[in-house]
Amino acid sequence: MIGLLQRVTQASVSVNQAIVGQIETGLLVLLGVEKTDTTTNADRLLERLLTYRVFADEQGKMNISLRDIKGGLLIVPQFTLPADTRKGTRPSFSTAASPELGLSLFQHFCAQAHLQHATVACGVFGADMQVTLINNGPVTFWLQV
Repeated sequence: MIGLLQRVTQASVSVNQAIVGQIETGLLVLLGVEKTDTTTNADRLLERLLTYRVFADEQGKMNISLRDIKGGLLIVPQFTLPADTRKGTRPSFSTAASPELGLSLFQHFCAQAHLQHATVACGVFGADMQVTLINNGPVTFWLQV
């Protein structure tokens, strides 16, 4: 499972020009599911991103987590993240999860996030979404479990 984390001052996701999720200061996470992923992978990735220290402390060092600042978490399904781009001019999705597995693990991930963190919003699996954000830093990290 892949999480592309972006530290934001605000972010939102819309479907059919209607906002379905938005946050203020926190993390926008683009979530990619691979065909070998399980709920164990999802749980591990969620724990990592909630505790990943990407926010500045008093000395300006990245030493504070999303959980510490009680920031927002916006989770957006992103089926293109597992693409193999190592050769050619067209991505291969041979390692991506099936739509059924992707949906199941995305729903599990969002449900667990709601249980473990106060401010959580989610995109819509399989929808054509528009994502807006103000990347703070910019700070972006790729987490894979």
